[in-house]
Amino acid sequence: MTSRPLTAPRALRAALLGLALSVGAAGMAALPGIAVAQGLFDPVVKVNGAAITRYELNQRTELLKLLRAPADPARLAREQLIEDRLKSQAAAAQGITVSDEQIAAGMENFASQGSLSADQMIALLERGGVSRETFEAFVRSGLIWRELTQARFGARVSVSEADLERARAAIQDGTGVRVLLSEIIIPFEGPGEERAMAKAREISELTSTGAFSAQARQVSATRTREAGGRLPWQPITQLPPVLRPLVLGLAPGEVTDPLPLDGAVALFQLREIQETEVPEPSYSAIEYAAYYIPGGRTPEALARAAQVDAQTDTCDDLYGIAKDQPENVLERGTKAPGEIPNDIAISLSRLDPGEVSYDVTRANGQTLILLMMCGRSLSIDGAGQSATPSAEGEEAGDNTAQLSQQIAARRMESFANGYLEQLRAEARIIEY
Repeated sequence: MTSRPLTAPRALRAALLGLALSVGAAGMAALPGIAVAQGLFDPVVKVNGAAITRYELNQRTELLKLLRAPADPARLAREQLIEDRLKSQAAAAQGITVSDEQIAAGMENFASQGSLSADQMIALLERGGVSRETFEAFVRSGLIWRELTQARFGARVSVSEADLERARAAIQDGTGVRVLLSEIIIPFEGPGEERAMAKAREISELTSTGAFSAQARQVSATRTREAGGRLPWQPITQLPPVLRPLVLGLAPGEVTDPLPLDGAVALFQLREIQETEVPEPSYSAIEYAAYYIPGGRTPEALARAAQVDAQTDTCDDLYGIAKDQPENVLERGTKAPGEIPNDIAISLSRLDPGEVSYDVTRANGQTLILLMMCGRSLSIDGAGQSATPSAEGEEAGDNTAQLSQQIAARRMESFANGYLEQLRAEARIIEY
């Protein structure tokens, strides 16, 4: 099994955004530093004779909880630590190391993607019971693996003009994909996060569409709950960037791992997937409006949202609703899909222009957000890029470089994943 891509910038921004909020709730229950309790430093796994201690496992689990990893933290921590040992052993065999300076730079880079310095992130983690050494080990493993795979496969990863032509043809002339999903959004406030995540993990094991819909009617906070969470056909390009790879990795009936959001956790079940002969449009920007209603999910706030829905047909109508109220009660803007917070992006993905949803909250569940879709801007080059006034040659060159990087990155990832599977298959792994 390969590691989850926790170092992807978009995933990191979402994770680190919730880190400061998470440590407040997690700090009381987290490990109180390096305790000397009996058995804490006993091995729980040995990988080719190298021990993984219970302390390491507990620490990595707490780290993943604070980063809101979209999976069972304890299970993912064990998988990651086993893979860390395999990676470090393979690197040592090749004489590959990373310096203290590289690790320090890696920590700064990791933290910066959440608008934090390394020291700020370390302080937050320590408040949540996670040591600096645990964070360093997490970063070191990623750096060592990058150096090792680059040394081993770098010369084999090249992109020819023929590769670029095939990729351009796939973008311009390829088939489209649309999906039939069901959704469950489980809200929580403060200490209720653990219960919500436990329930989400239980639901994620379902393979029956009927059972998933039954759970949606019981626990989902979306307006689709009455329909068992069932959504209509959607082009894959209309889904938020964070959701597309998760959905494309499912077989019909399977459910995504729990996806942490702000004050909620989301699950999606794939009911059906189809290829279409015409490529689906991709979007460079989404314009939407957000109207903030005090009260969270109280009956009064929901009634107010329903009233606003009934009184409006376009985003312009919301200005009349917000008249004589504080300026910050209504926000309207245009953002690239990858810049929109995941919970808002998921809610907007269901909407056509003029439609609203109100299943997203802020301020620890105390403020309800009524979202209205204003419009989507189509990409004109089929690759998620909007038109620019730059010279035609410059724009084509930029797109070619970006496409080449994407192809090379996918090939390197494929080589790396295969190598890690080989290391695991050849390893002697003993679990206690």
